[in-house]
Amino acid sequence: MLENNISTVNNDVKTLVKDAQALFTAATALTGEKAEELRGRGMRALDTALAKAHEAQQSALEASKEMAKSADVYVKENPWRSIALAAGVGLLVGVILGRK
Repeated sequence: MLENNISTVNNDVKTLVKDAQALFTAATALTGEKAEELRGRGMRALDTALAKAHEAQQSALEASKEMAKSADVYVKENPWRSIALAAGVGLLVGVILGRK
């Protein structure tokens, strides 16, 4: 779920930045009021992209904190199972690295 949200926001931000770049490119060819309007639209698009990126960052931070809390609770409730799992992962990594 989190990966889908991040991917969607990432695509939205890329689209907004490309749109802003196109507006700025078009504005360079124009002068006067029309150019100012295009530059303003470009700035608003960039502001929107920055806001979406900030929202995605906050969402990812909250989700990672929640996962860390869940892992902490699990380890506290199942200490021996957690030790066995860590030992198993360590053994697996040791075997893989020992073969190289």
